[in-house]
Amino acid sequence: MTAIIYFIKRLYAVTGNILFLNLLGMVVISLLEGIAILLLVPMLSMSGIIGKSTEAIQLPDIFGFIRNIPESWGLSFILGIYVLLVLGQGILKRSVAVGSAKIHLGFMHHLRLDTFGSILQADWPFHMKRRKSDFVNSLTAEIGGVNGGINTLIQFTASVIFTAIQIGLAFCLSAKLAVFVLVCGLAVALLARKFVQRSRTIGHQMNEMSRHYLAGITDQLNGIKDIKSNALESYRMEWIASLDRKIRQEQLGNFKLKATSQFVYQLASGLFIAAFIFFSVKVLQTQLEQLLLIIVIFSRLWPRFNGIQSNLESLASSLPAFKSIMKLHEECREAKEFVSFEPSREALQPIRVKHSLECRGVYFRYSQQESAYALQDVSLRIEANRMTAIVGPSGAGKSTLVDLVMGLILPEQGEVLVDGMTLTKENLLRLRPSISYVPQDPFLFNESIRDNLLMVKRDATDGEIWEALEFSASAGFVRKLPQGLDTVIGDRGVRLSGGERQRLVLARAVLRGPSILVLDEATSALDTENEAKIQEALEQLKGKMTVIVIAHRLSTIRNADQVVVIDKGRIVQRGLFSQLAKEKKSMLSHLLEQQAYG
Repeated sequence: MTAIIYFIKRLYAVTGNILFLNLLGMVVISLLEGIAILLLVPMLSMSGIIGKSTEAIQLPDIFGFIRNIPESWGLSFILGIYVLLVLGQGILKRSVAVGSAKIHLGFMHHLRLDTFGSILQADWPFHMKRRKSDFVNSLTAEIGGVNGGINTLIQFTASVIFTAIQIGLAFCLSAKLAVFVLVCGLAVALLARKFVQRSRTIGHQMNEMSRHYLAGITDQLNGIKDIKSNALESYRMEWIASLDRKIRQEQLGNFKLKATSQFVYQLASGLFIAAFIFFSVKVLQTQLEQLLLIIVIFSRLWPRFNGIQSNLESLASSLPAFKSIMKLHEECREAKEFVSFEPSREALQPIRVKHSLECRGVYFRYSQQESAYALQDVSLRIEANRMTAIVGPSGAGKSTLVDLVMGLILPEQGEVLVDGMTLTKENLLRLRPSISYVPQDPFLFNESIRDNLLMVKRDATDGEIWEALEFSASAGFVRKLPQGLDTVIGDRGVRLSGGERQRLVLARAVLRGPSILVLDEATSALDTENEAKIQEALEQLKGKMTVIVIAHRLSTIRNADQVVVIDKGRIVQRGLFSQLAKEKKSMLSHLLEQQAYG
């Protein structure tokens, strides 16, 4: 219930008093329907179908005037009132239905944006601990489950309001019969409890199955080239067939549960209706007119009990999705990096590195439960507008150190300083606009080359774009493409070679005009000729921006102003490449030997 209450509060926060106006409309609709039912007796009486007198039935005082209507035109008058009531009810129903749709769709729009925004606002460690497919599942299947749950909640509220008013009318006509109907309804509710509990269990299983399915499918499609090249199609088909069988069994179990609950309800309905009529006629000797009205109310009320039961089952099956999205919101809130997508003017002012970046006594580990530190007692000064190369064996902590310098993570101990100012959670976002990052595995969106470049500088001219492409040795192949800059490059840039993708990402990084350029083995996919061109271009950047290079190919960093060698989270060497390479039995000389003989 906690998760449902959480979303009810959010629903009210988004819709405000419109929600209560819509609920008021539901109340008025139910009242009009009740009044229309009460008019059936005088209508039938004046038509001669039943006795002319309405004294046998205790109508509310508001209908007292009916007894004074002349018989000659009384039927027409009552029929006119009845038509007006039905017309008013129909107009109001339409208005409430449209209002409910607006409330529902508006809230879902808000929920999607809020959930996606919360994920974007969460810090980097939060994203490192989770699979991307889990986020996709939350934004699709789980929000879809909440969508269905909110819609069910609105229907449930309408059913409860209608049922309460109809029970009230039944009490006005016959308290004993109304109590009997109410007891029958409560009996069905108790009978349905196990179905509701079972629906919640199945909903949880389906939610987990959906998460597992999406994660698996995402992995398979990401690795489709490996699957094709290694002829693993049959093996992968066996995997999805096995998983799909489990999903089918869960879905069939859910269908059987609903079918069983409907059968139990139908059987209970037949028994209760028979008992109701027998009790009314044989025990209470109910008058015909009164019995007629009670039966009409009962016939309209009883399906509502079924609707409430079905709604409860649907809500129970949606509950895991409610809980999952609520948990995601809470975790995102705890890992939130910034308050708004529209920061203040002061927050928009980027920090440009003028003198140096510095780490002082930095310790970092990815989890408090881990005993080993990814970085230990790291102290480092990176001079502005110089090239610093970071090298070391795999797993040494190079990427972690760069993440710290870029403000993606904050140290557990020690501090990172920009021109003497400590980098904190409050100001790290001001550093990000001054940084361009080129990863080893370049990422491009399934859009045109122009769109991929303009996303970092929306007002860039074609001249600036081509200048960046020339810098990254990309202009040649882009000109040869059929649509040039407007060529759509496919998912993750799949229509381009690895080297072409890497060069485009480098062009995008330079186009941004950063204060700090971070290259994470950014020339690894380039041929010798293009690598030499990039090295030349990087040389020209000296004195213009701070360049930080993570390098495995050590030949590319010979001209760096500073080489930092890191091993097991500690800095073990620091200095010029030529000096460090001469140190015997050092880490850098060991790495050079490995590459020379590897």
